[in-house]
Amino acid sequence: MRITIEGADKAFAEKLVALAAAHRAELTVATVDTDWTVERATRYLRSLTAGARRFAEMVIVDGDGYIEADRLRAAVGKLNGPTVALSRAIPRGVREGWWPEGISAPITPVWDPDNPSWHKNIAYEMNSENVPVFRTALAALATGHKTPPSPKPPAPWSEEEAPSALAVLPGWAAGDDVPRALPHNGNVAGSDTSSERQRTS
Repeated sequence: MRITIEGADKAFAEKLVALAAAHRAELTVATVDTDWTVERATRYLRSLTAGARRFAEMVIVDGDGYIEADRLRAAVGKLNGPTVALSRAIPRGVREGWWPEGISAPITPVWDPDNPSWHKNIAYEMNSENVPVFRTALAALATGHKTPPSPKPPAPWSEEEAPSALAVLPGWAAGDDVPRALPHNGNVAGSDTSSERQRTS
């Protein structure tokens, strides 16, 4: 018996290989890397709305992977918008090819254990293995969005380079009150040579 499976995650593939070995079957499993990397986490965070990114930052940084819903509400207001943005980021990333299908949502709700049928979210959490990955991604985003430093002012002129305030500007003669510019024929622009000739003749 020959079995080929594509797109299995690592844990599932290991179980299948063990099962196939018990039945002496030949099994080929093509695994897909569904782990969160810094690059994937950076893309995920960058794709979020401002409110959803603040939500994610609080889970990652303020809560170190776990934060109460009431604390989030106090900071960002209603959670409907941010949670919808978080959930839509995953399928969008699959469509864009940023991560494979089957990757887990990095932030998940924690339901009230006393009311399992009501599904009231009392907190939000991130897998402890992903917290340092997303912290690094947040740091990379923060570095990338910093305002570049202001350019340095030009160095002061040395005494040899500084022009004199009394020097005649280029294109001016000492007695001119407008700059001189010579056209191709050699006459001074703006001078009326014909009227000059008429006055002298």
